[in-house]
Amino acid sequence: MSGNESRVQAISQIVNRKLMPAQPPKRLEDMWATDVFNLSKMQASLPKSIFKSVKNTVQTGQKLDPSVADVVAVAMKDWAVSKGALYYAHVFYPLTNGTAEKHDGFISVQGDGSVISEFAGKVLVQGEPDGSSFPNGGIRSTAAARGYTAWDVTSPAYVMETDNGMTLCIPTVFISWTGEALDKKTPLLRSIAAMNKAATRVLKLLGNTEVAPVNSSCGAEQEYFLIDSNFANSRPDLMLAGRTLFGKPPAKGQQFDDHYFGAIPERVQVFMQEVEERMYRLGIPAKTRHNEVAPGQFEIAPFFESANVASDHQQLTMTILRNTAKKHGFMCLLHEKPFAGINGSGKHVNWSVGNATQGNLLDPGDTPHSNVQFLVFCGAVIRGVHKYGPLLRAVVATASNDHRLGANEAPPAIISVYLGSQLEDIFEQITKGGIQGSQGRGIMNLGVETLPTFIKDAGDRNRTSPFAFTGNRFEFRAVGSGQSVSGPLVAMNTILADSLDWVANKLESDLAKGTELNAAIQTVLKEVMDDHGAVVFGGNGYSEEWHKMAAERGLANLRTTADALTVLKAGYIEDLFEKTGVLTPVELESRYDVYAEQYLLAIEVEAKLVGSMAKTMIYPAAVRYLAELSGTISKLKEIGIELEKESAEKVATLVKSMMDTASKLSAALSKHDFATTEDHMQYASQTIRPLMDEVRQYADALEGEVADDLWPLPTYQEMLFIK
Repeated sequence: MSGNESRVQAISQIVNRKLMPAQPPKRLEDMWATDVFNLSKMQASLPKSIFKSVKNTVQTGQKLDPSVADVVAVAMKDWAVSKGALYYAHVFYPLTNGTAEKHDGFISVQGDGSVISEFAGKVLVQGEPDGSSFPNGGIRSTAAARGYTAWDVTSPAYVMETDNGMTLCIPTVFISWTGEALDKKTPLLRSIAAMNKAATRVLKLLGNTEVAPVNSSCGAEQEYFLIDSNFANSRPDLMLAGRTLFGKPPAKGQQFDDHYFGAIPERVQVFMQEVEERMYRLGIPAKTRHNEVAPGQFEIAPFFESANVASDHQQLTMTILRNTAKKHGFMCLLHEKPFAGINGSGKHVNWSVGNATQGNLLDPGDTPHSNVQFLVFCGAVIRGVHKYGPLLRAVVATASNDHRLGANEAPPAIISVYLGSQLEDIFEQITKGGIQGSQGRGIMNLGVETLPTFIKDAGDRNRTSPFAFTGNRFEFRAVGSGQSVSGPLVAMNTILADSLDWVANKLESDLAKGTELNAAIQTVLKEVMDDHGAVVFGGNGYSEEWHKMAAERGLANLRTTADALTVLKAGYIEDLFEKTGVLTPVELESRYDVYAEQYLLAIEVEAKLVGSMAKTMIYPAAVRYLAELSGTISKLKEIGIELEKESAEKVATLVKSMMDTASKLSAALSKHDFATTEDHMQYASQTIRPLMDEVRQYADALEGEVADDLWPLPTYQEMLFIK
């Protein structure tokens, strides 16, 4: 079947597809967390003393009593088996942005050959996957295979349902035999502990006598594309790279702004309903769904949860989106830039910190100028983002996210903080020596009697800022759609821990000298703004003027992953993670090695695809068109009709240019003699990628010339607009 015949057949199948019937809506109360072994289910199945021990660990961070594991394991197994589970899996999060799991049966063979269902505490607490077969950055050699998973009691176990049955899933950390973290959960838990320790110091210095454990919270807005699988499976680039490496923009894209918040297509809405029901059963608080800016793009956003649980839930969300999409005949694309010329996808991470006794520590309240607690914590964030801005850029650096950052659709690669007019004014007052007051929120009167008046926010939002205050939290907008949120959360928690320790040291020193508390706080905040206020920016982050201004302020502009990842090797970053106990130097170095390798591999795969698709799909189609065109010109000439040859000459020139450049790309890929990994990454960024773009430029021009019935690839017009 020719490429065009495949396209025509795909369109016919899509247009004539019968919708999967939407299930009758269920009450939220009947679905919520039914597949989660949470505290309420533990309370119903565990002895009181055992439940109390587990609850204390979950809610206050107390060390888990090892003696409870056997009792919990039996109760957990009985609950899972009652749900239909025959297997269990330690679920962990290696350095791949993905999720890993190894399934084992609840089976124990007896001496007489019979079997019983069994799940012991030692199996719950510890597992042993291969420690060398996952990315580890040299921590484990190929010969040294042992690695461990360890039960994370603070993130609840759950059963995952597939067409093949139910599996008990137990969230775990993943470490090497020598104790180094091989995963994303272990550093996240360490960063929460470091931030809690520093925050508790500050809160007690501010006069709080009762301080509950402080945790960070996260709400990650997930953007994604849905493309019919009939189209997606006909595109090698989508299947292997997750993005289109070729494709001429359609006449209509997103320029009319008619897709954003528009009516959700019926087929997509049925898909969304099933996604949300699965999420509710797993206790994931999905709240918002809507069309995003680009055609074919959508978003789902949850309520806030504690950072560790939110990170686990985010991984589950990506899995659910992909798996459910298949059932509905879609491919869910989580690549940051699957289509050129229209918006890509991010994952805005809303982040805050708080506890049970003091509440949300980043809530300014109605009078932020007098909310000392808020000002101290907000000031600590400002200091942390300024001092460690390059780290925040590094933790969102991937080959795919490079297509977003710096473009006029996503935050720039320059890390700055947006506070809003009210808070900017307050911190400006601090730099001048004292706070006089704060701007009011104001009343919005719409001039129509039937419409209500309402209180408007004290400051506007800024969509061009990578790190923006949005009322009672900060929104880190630079995170990529396909990324784990753990890395960004680790960075934010750790830089806050460092800044809060600095604040505590300053306050303790001033108080020891007899300085009054409020005066000491004013001094600390003024020093923060004097030394770190350059990171605060409320204007247009997309403008060239900001790029110049940022350079004058000394803010780094790390445009590519090749530039950004080297930050992980900086001495001050190593010191930050070592002194907070979040990552050892060996663990940090391993992450640099892993992420650099992933960057290089991603570009290599794409470059090879560009070459093979140009040679085996686009070139043959263009040559056939040339042959047909030449034959037509000759036949018409025989009967006295002269046609211009410019079209054939243009196609021939484009074909030659495309193939010549593809050959250059192939030759460039054969180079391997690099002195350092940094040199290799810069070569990939500055040589390989431009050659890929040049091949695409000629191929996309050919798409506009070659007869549609010969073009071998589903087009942007078809993929984005046919649902």
